[in-house]
Parts: sequence; structure tokens; C-alpha cells
Amino acid sequence: MLTLLSMFYYICLRRRSRSGTRGEALTSRRAVESGQRAVLPVSVEVEQYAKEVLDFSSHYGSENSMSYTMWNLAGVPNVYPSSGDFTQTAVFRAYGTWWEQCASAPPPFRRTPKGFHSQDYIELGFEEPVYPTAVEVLETYYPGAIVQILACSHNPFSQNPPTDVRWEVLWSGEPTKALTPQARQFSPTIKHISFPTNLLRLEVNSSLLDYYTELDAVILRGVKERPMLALYKMPVIDISDLSDSEEELSDLGGPFRQGGDSKHQRTGNGYFDKLPYELIQLILSHLTLPDLCRLAQSCKLLHQHCCDPLQYTQLSLQPYWARLTDASLGHLQSRCTLLQRLNLSWTGSRGALTLTGFSSFMKACGLSLVCLELSCCHFLNEACLEVISQTCPELQELNLSSCDRLHPQAFTHISKLTRLRRLVLYRTKIEQTAILSILTFCIELRHLNLGSCVRIEDYDVVASMLAARCRSLCSLDLWRCRNLTDRGLAELVSGCRMLEELDLGWCPTLQSSTGCFQHLARSLPRLRKLFLTANRTVCDSDIEELAASCPSLQHLDILGTRLVSAASLKKLLQSCPQLLLLDVSFCSQIDMRVVQELCGFFPNVAIKKSFTQ
Repeated sequence: MLTLLSMFYYICLRRRSRSGTRGEALTSRRAVESGQRAVLPVSVEVEQYAKEVLDFSSHYGSENSMSYTMWNLAGVPNVYPSSGDFTQTAVFRAYGTWWEQCASAPPPFRRTPKGFHSQDYIELGFEEPVYPTAVEVLETYYPGAIVQILACSHNPFSQNPPTDVRWEVLWSGEPTKALTPQARQFSPTIKHISFPTNLLRLEVNSSLLDYYTELDAVILRGVKERPMLALYKMPVIDISDLSDSEEELSDLGGPFRQGGDSKHQRTGNGYFDKLPYELIQLILSHLTLPDLCRLAQSCKLLHQHCCDPLQYTQLSLQPYWARLTDASLGHLQSRCTLLQRLNLSWTGSRGALTLTGFSSFMKACGLSLVCLELSCCHFLNEACLEVISQTCPELQELNLSSCDRLHPQAFTHISKLTRLRRLVLYRTKIEQTAILSILTFCIELRHLNLGSCVRIEDYDVVASMLAARCRSLCSLDLWRCRNLTDRGLAELVSGCRMLEELDLGWCPTLQSSTGCFQHLARSLPRLRKLFLTANRTVCDSDIEELAASCPSLQHLDILGTRLVSAASLKKLLQSCPQLLLLDVSFCSQIDMRVVQELCGFFPNVAIKKSFTQ
């Protein structure tokens, strides 16, 4: 073990010698030891609110309005210091662990670093590039979700394409849960960086929160002049430096040789190479990807083990989105010939990945791929989807969530992936012709997400096609589809009787008076999750039918209805012993006293009641 650590230290020294002279290193070391900083004249601190929201992974609101959307995070505060649920704030799509418990949620990837907690993000552009001295986030409801704040070297408003995009973490922490849902100003101590920035990224994790977190504004404070000289930093060996040259591998034993006599050279690996091959593989399977890449550079034996394709049947590159490039994929390519699950979510922005690099990797590694996560991958274009359709014949899961820059024509290539079982198209620009083509050929679909797909003209036609072609469908997300009627819903639930999850939140054309919700309950006895969010027509008879017909119900959202009484809710809670989540926010007949009473009778159910003050 000592020999192995010594080898790794030797590699670090070699890398260090390449990136700086001995004089620079000694100077930096003296500066660190003495705590000295070369201070430049301090300029006046600039305070600025976000000028523009540049990108985000999800939001609660609609693509065609401002209520609960990420775009509310630009400009001065709308709500702060008030607390509560306000439409003028920025709200992410999910909270808590409810979404992870659903059948539609994919299993987590192995090798995900313990320090990677991010579930959602938002990128904000500011007017003036500054050296940050503080970042303040005005949180107005259920604070505590922010886990990371990053700064980028690229000016998003520059007309010149970026040549070298660099991200630095200003602050990071673990998910937390604030003691109260009241508003607060979150201003963590941030790290000083060596470049000015006017592009910030907030990453959040809402898994510990009892309700949706709401953000109102972000303030960037900083100075225009560089406040201090950056100290010399030893370079980090990571996934973007994966070269394994024969020269480097052959020289690793040099420092540990005894004299010049070859008879006394140490060539063995002690007892380590006496372990069974499978046991070494099992040990290495617990390493993160960067650690695996570092270890591969220590000796030939571990290089062989670390490059074994069996170590790369699952690969999540999302935690390394800021450093992943075409070169990174190129170095990993030879190791991923048996790859089955790949997560590239959030990667490739601002030219980091190109069609050439992505295509080369997919052609080499796509044959056995069954799961491909590409959420928020803005490098994707029609040619990329065509490559996926040609090189991944076994693909069963495809996630294109929030790939909102893909041209509508690109989605037609998905219809060639006839083995698809899970397809996520949330916030994409897919149009009706493309989705009907997909449903015609991908008849094995089990999970489909069409939430916030505003380009689909007639959801009744889509529902009819689903009923005819995808009778094994288990989950369907139609969040904020604005033209599904009771006729389309009736056809859907009559044809897709295996449905366990159905999200009809913010579907304004559905009316309880037509009997559509009672018919839904009678047709779907397997139902576990039902969202009827913001449908004010949901009434007691609908709830009573759910209680009578859907005993396996676990998640129910009826936020906003004014026609449901405490008596029908109590009947539902008694009839559905597996119920975990019940959202009755803004239900005028259900006040906090009723909620507290129901919580006392049914302590295992999380009954949510939002408020505004």
C-alpha cells in the first residue's frame, strides 16, 4: 500500500513540474507558509442583480407565462422580505424524495461521488464582470436547497465565441433543511477566484425540504480590480487528463530502484497481485471515476485492472460536467466497450462537447447501451439524435429533459429506437407529427414524460394513439398540457389500464362535471400517483371514487380545488393505507386546523398545506 501511495505521489510531482518552474513553486510555497498575499489597490464594491436567466434544468411554471418560472430570478426582488407561496418567485419542479419513490424514477448510477448532491441548476448572467466578494440569494419559501455556487470565466454577453471556459466553485455544502419555511438571505462565505465573472450558476438539492423552495433574486457583489494574486496551486489529476503513455508507465518504478544492479530491482507487486482478479475488480468498483483514472497511472498491473471494460458498464459523467470535453470522451472510449448505462446530463455546454467527439464515442460504445441520460445537453442537434438511433439498437431509456434548443425535426429519429421503454421529453420542442411517429413504432413504452411540451397541438390525438399503441404504459406525465379534454382522457384510461402514475397538473381543459375523474378512478385500479394540480373543479365525489377504486394510491395532489371537504379526505385516508403524500394547498375548505387534525389521525401521511402571508 505504501509503494502504491509513493507511486501516486511521484506522478503528482511529475505533473507539477510540467505546469510551473521550480522558482514559481518555491515562491508559491513560501507565500503559503507565511500567509502572505500580494494585495492590489482595492476598488469600490459593485452590487448587481441578475440581468438575465441563461439556462436552467426545470421549473414549476409554464413556458408561456411568468408564474413560478426561473425567469423571475432576474432583476430586483418581487417578494422579499415577505414569506410564503408567491407566483412571482422562481420554483423548481420537484422537492422531497417523492419523485425518487415512483416507478418512473430510474435507479441511481454507481460511482456517483458522495460530494455530488446537485439535482437542479440555474445559470444567471450579470451586467458587469467582477471579482466576487459575496453572493446573496433571497429565499422566500422553504430555504436550504442550495448546495453549490459556481462562477464562470466566460462572458455570456460577449459576441466572441468562448475559447477556454473555466468554472470555479465559490461555495459548496450538503443539502440542508432550514428550521422554518420563512424567508431568509443566504450569503455563504465564498472563495476568491483569479478571474472576473458575470456568470453564476446555482445548484440545488431539495430532497430534505417539506415543500417547494422559492427564490426571489440573486445579488452578486464584487470589485472590478483584482483584489489579490492567485497562489500557485498543484494541478489536479482528473478525468480530463487520462493519457497512459508507455513512457510514463515504464518510468514509474525508477525512483524506487536500488542502485544500478538489475538483480536488485523490485519488479513485483508484493502480495497484491496474488489476489484473485475478481476480488481486485470488486475493490476497484468502489472508486469514483477520477480515482480510477488516477490509479490507472500508478503501475501496469493496476492500469490493466482500471481499464477493464467491466469497470465501465455504468458511467455517470454528470458530476464532472464542468470539465468534460471531447478529449475526455476520447480517453474513456477504449474502456467503455461494454457500456450499458451512460449519464451525460448537463455536459457539453459552450463548445465543450461537439458532434465529432460525441459521435465517435457513441459509435465505439453504443452497441450495448440500454440507458442514455442527456438532460440539459445543449450541444445536441439533429445529427446527434441520428447517431444515437443508428448506434444504439438496444436502447430502452432516453432522457432529453430540458433539451429546449433541439430543433423539432430532430425528434423524428427517436422513432427508430423501437425498444424504448422510458422516454423523457420534458420542456422540449417536440411537435405532434414527431410524437405520433414515436408512438407508432415504440410500442413497448412503459414510461413517457411529455410535461410542458407546448408545441404539441392536440393532446387528445396523442392520448388516442397511446391508448391504441402503448397499452403497457405504466406512467404518463402530461404536466401543463393545455388542450387535453375529457374525451381524450376517457380514451387514454380505457386503453392504458396498466397506468400507475398519471400527472394531469395544470391541465385547465379537464372538468370534473363531465365525470372524467371518476371514470379515471374506476378504470385505473393500479393507480399509485395522481396529480390534479390547480384543477379547481375536483370535488368530493372524485375523492370518494378514488377512495373506493384505488386502494394502492400513494401520492395525490389536488392543490387549488375549492370543492373538497375534510370528510371526503378522511374517507380517502382510511381507504388508502399506502398514502404517503397529500397536497391540499390553497384548498379553501381545508384550513390548517383540519390539516393538523388529519395529521394526528394519520401520522404516516405527509399532508402539505402551502400558505401566503
